[in-house]
Amino acid sequence: MPAEPVAPPAVTEDDPGGRTARHLVTVVALAALLPALYQLNLSHDFFDLKIYMRAMDWWAAGHPLYDYVQPDRVQGALYFTYPPFTALVLRPFALLPLGVTVAIFTVLTVLGLVVTTRWLVMPLVERHDLPRLFTVTVAVLLVFAVESTRETITFGQINMLLVVLILADLLFAVPGGRRWGGVGVGLATALKLFPGIFILYLLATRRWRAAVVASVAAAVATLLAAAVAPTDSWRFWTHELWATDRVGRTDYTGNQSLFGLLSRLTAPERPSQLPWLLLVGVVIGYGLWRAARVARAGDALAGLTLTGLVGGLVSPISWTHHLYWFIPAVVVLVDAGLDTRRDAVASARRRRWLFTLAVGTGFVIIYGVVTFLDWGVAPTRTDSVGEFVARNAYVLLSLLLLVALPARRPVGADHPAAP
Repeated sequence: MPAEPVAPPAVTEDDPGGRTARHLVTVVALAALLPALYQLNLSHDFFDLKIYMRAMDWWAAGHPLYDYVQPDRVQGALYFTYPPFTALVLRPFALLPLGVTVAIFTVLTVLGLVVTTRWLVMPLVERHDLPRLFTVTVAVLLVFAVESTRETITFGQINMLLVVLILADLLFAVPGGRRWGGVGVGLATALKLFPGIFILYLLATRRWRAAVVASVAAAVATLLAAAVAPTDSWRFWTHELWATDRVGRTDYTGNQSLFGLLSRLTAPERPSQLPWLLLVGVVIGYGLWRAARVARAGDALAGLTLTGLVGGLVSPISWTHHLYWFIPAVVVLVDAGLDTRRDAVASARRRRWLFTLAVGTGFVIIYGVVTFLDWGVAPTRTDSVGEFVARNAYVLLSLLLLVALPARRPVGADHPAAP
């Protein structure tokens, strides 16, 4: 009598072959999504990097650095606006063919993105016993999908260099008590003023030595630039620094700061300075208070993430490619959502809220505010609630996270962290 055919074994959650197949499908699907997301961003054609290099050529020819100007159909006249120290760093790249410079910047940005994403995700992998390679790979692909990353790569921006310096300092050097802790934040501040908010964070968290080291590093780099280019340095710090119109229209939707939000309400007129300064004062006070509190509770990542969100809100100009800090915010939310060391009922509600906020944040920062939405060229006021939300999505999300981002409990802690 012939034997009955044997059915193939069912794929279960414990079946490593089935798990590997699901992981592979997930990675391939995310990788296949990236070309579609980058298609519209590719039209930027490394626009900002080309401005840098043309400005360096202009400067090398003996012209004043801050006289360089380039027309733009959306922003009008665009100037070189970085501090003189940044010009010293960029100038050697102008000696290379433009294609080589583009390749170097792109490779360095990709490397910085992979390294920093691993820094963010590996503690989560170890705490929750997640599959290492799969989790890091998915995280890297998702970070590539975020609008700020797409804009950084396709504009040829230097933002990932700043992120590497800041994260290396505030996740490793400063918490580890290294004598040079603070240097990274100081150099980042000398390159681009935005990171100066992290010196205030060091002061708020009473990291006095690191705050002094950061300030000295920023000052030394600035004085070095002043010694090489005294006239341009004097002009930048006494005049160009305060001319926000040099970097583009403040009402443009890509400017996701509080001042950008107010500018879109009053366009084409500029908003009054007083309401903006009042909002800035409240956001800095509350945001740094929360950042210091969660840092003292043992969550350095949440503390520096809140600080980055504060910086994006209070800066007069915060382009979409500046707003990296939503990425570590998602990591904090997911990590906190995976924490089950709480009352079962309260934990379930809390985890649902945290995962919902993480997914919502991920959707907003991947879809973005400018990539798939054409807001036109001429200044226009925000004239409906829907348009207000769409044109200020990052600002509103930053304000929400400033209140809602949790402080995770240190590993091994049996008591809840500060709310």
